[in-house]
Amino acid sequence: MKLPGKLGNISRDFRLLLTATLFFGAAGGIFQATLNNYLSDIHSLTAVARGWLEFPRELPGFLIIFVSAILLSFLRESRIAALAMILTCLGAIGLGFVADDTTMLIMFIVIWSLGDHIIFVVEGPLGLHIAKRGGEGRRLGQLGGARNVGVIAGVGAVWLLAKITGPRYDLFYLIAGVSALFAGLSYFSLKIGHASKPSRRFVFKKKYGLFYAISALFGVRKQIFLAFGVWVLVKMYGVPVSKIAMLYFIAAALGVVLRPLLGDIIDKLGERKVLAADELLLLLICLTYAFAGDLFPAPWALRVLYFAYIFDSVLFALRIARTTYLKKIIDDPSELTPTISLGITIDHVVSMSLPILSGWLWQEYGFKWVFLLAGAIAFIGFFVCLQIKVPEVSND
Repeated sequence: MKLPGKLGNISRDFRLLLTATLFFGAAGGIFQATLNNYLSDIHSLTAVARGWLEFPRELPGFLIIFVSAILLSFLRESRIAALAMILTCLGAIGLGFVADDTTMLIMFIVIWSLGDHIIFVVEGPLGLHIAKRGGEGRRLGQLGGARNVGVIAGVGAVWLLAKITGPRYDLFYLIAGVSALFAGLSYFSLKIGHASKPSRRFVFKKKYGLFYAISALFGVRKQIFLAFGVWVLVKMYGVPVSKIAMLYFIAAALGVVLRPLLGDIIDKLGERKVLAADELLLLLICLTYAFAGDLFPAPWALRVLYFAYIFDSVLFALRIARTTYLKKIIDDPSELTPTISLGITIDHVVSMSLPILSGWLWQEYGFKWVFLLAGAIAFIGFFVCLQIKVPEVSND
């Protein structure tokens, strides 16, 4: 069947990749919108316990360089992506129906997290396979927009179900599991990269040192946004799961338009300016989380935090600038995926250890110090990103 309009002009692989990304976005959106409320409502975690949980949750990311090295030795990126979605499906079903104690919670969190981290290794290279030279940011931005369409669908389902049935986490994670399964089927059908030589199993080069440093900085951003950014709303202000879902829905809706636009901005302004600006904006967001309650009366403080959450969620899309930067400096295309996997391992050295320190800071001195620490790291990151240099792109 011929597709109408512009959809009929894009390749089969790009359509499949868009479909897979959309379903992956639905599963991921459900997790991000519900996880903190799930941990609070079902397992009654404290801030310290929440910080410690980040260690096993992020452990697959730390080990991803070894996992991806094994997988890349006999599987193409598209098959690895399909495997990642199967693991995500299993993790979701386990959390929804089996994880009734701490041991089972940790086990299924790790399974889900393993799938989540594997897909982040290969999704960028898959998109870059079908990107034109000089348009890498645009292509990854388009895929980011598709992911946000999926997030809207997933989070919309959470919001609707929460309004009708209350916080039914079993239903939430059933939907997430089915979405991940459909994403896996789409990834499995891809033919991208079948004719290219296998990626190298392990790459570590001094030339890529700045990419590794930027990856570590991304670990700070991720830790603040995914763990303690939402934890402030849930624990300090009692925000319910339906409201968190609505915030994530708004951020995803904005992302449908803004992610492709941010991809174009990366192509136009370059990774140096974009990533440096991102660090300054992260500093502003951290200060907002820390001092909104002191600077604004109660109703407005919460509204300001809502805005900070949405703004940070949209800016999260700028992570693709790491991938486009690496693509421009890479010595050999076969080094792209294993180098990305090493970058993910490095960012998880931060995102595994910093939450433990952050949980202790929260317990001993208050939540403000968590965000002041993150803000200080973001300020340092601004100067790190100013060191980025990329070769000129010829028009040949």
